[in-house]
Amino acid sequence: MNKLAGPIMLCLVAGCSTTPHYDTKFGDAVRDARMRMTIDPDAGKKQEQLAGMDGKAAQESIVRYQNSFKEPPPVVNVINIGGAIGNGR
Repeated sequence: MNKLAGPIMLCLVAGCSTTPHYDTKFGDAVRDARMRMTIDPDAGKKQEQLAGMDGKAAQESIVRYQNSFKEPPPVVNVINIGGAIGNGR
């Protein structure tokens, strides 16, 4: 039993010695992707007003969006008469 304990401990120590390298890079892919998706990382620090929707249009779009969950759009039944099915025969 003692003859197996040495190699087992050596394997465990060797396996744990590689984690500091991985730990230093943990999350780099997520941070890189987030930075690539951000157009202007300092946008929150600026006080300038951006061109876009006015307040009334923005408010109406929010109300329309919220109401879309209360009343879902009606179901549309599609009847395919004479249409191609499969390879067009």
